[in-house]
Amino acid sequence: MIRPVRQDRDFLDDVAAHRDELQHLRLWWLGQSGFLLQWQGRHLLFDPYLSDSLTRKYALTDKPHVRMTERVVAPEALDFIQVVTSSHNHTDHLDPDTLKPLLAVNPRLELVIPEANREFVSNRLDVILELPVGLNAGESVRLPPFTIHAVPAAHEQIEQDEAGRHRHLGYVVEAGPWTLYHSGDTVRYPGMVERLRNWRMDLALLPINGSLPERRVAGNLWGAEAAQLAHEIGARCVIPCHYEQFEFNTASPDEFVAACRARQQAYRLLRAGEGWSSGDLPSPPL
Repeated sequence: MIRPVRQDRDFLDDVAAHRDELQHLRLWWLGQSGFLLQWQGRHLLFDPYLSDSLTRKYALTDKPHVRMTERVVAPEALDFIQVVTSSHNHTDHLDPDTLKPLLAVNPRLELVIPEANREFVSNRLDVILELPVGLNAGESVRLPPFTIHAVPAAHEQIEQDEAGRHRHLGYVVEAGPWTLYHSGDTVRYPGMVERLRNWRMDLALLPINGSLPERRVAGNLWGAEAAQLAHEIGARCVIPCHYEQFEFNTASPDEFVAACRARQQAYRLLRAGEGWSSGDLPSPPL
């Protein structure tokens, strides 16, 4: 099993060591599509999955979720979080075994979700219906110091409820002078690039596990597609995710790396528990 580059107390110490930085945005990969974002002592969690709930659930089925990478940190150790997102209702993006402990140790936590999923989220997490902050594509919310903009995601189709609200979202987050895009689970869809080019994107966080019918789960971008999308939206850097979590639903990052190099697209491969800083960004074009 893959061991995170930083784990448990070592991981927490690394986060704490940068908490007082005022200039740079910091980011750590937690595995799958989970990331911890740090800006000026405040923290946002994207889609954390920090349990073995899916491994237990599917252990005796014909679709076992065999874990590839050890957990970076226990959710109850993250008692300093202000905002957490869920891009959609799949358990690796809305995990009760992760989110319930997080809510318990962060009683003022803001949970950002697709508005279309409010009732489902309330039932899964045993929280009052009014607790989550619900967004639809095109809507935004200011949760200082973060501004979060919701954009559609297609996993693998654009899905909307009876009121026309999107069930799968990506999030564009502004933190001071920095802007990053967490796509959630998605493939490319018409108008995606044009929508995202409304922002000057410093960083894109994109899945690369692709889509295969034999997996019997909704798919995502392949590595080359993620590299192309990052290039077309003008991302100064792209970090891949949604791989090396479950044996049946992963992909090598080699295709992604080759495509980024072919397009001269700046990228960074992170290992679970590893951090990234906006100080690592290439200089913007003149």
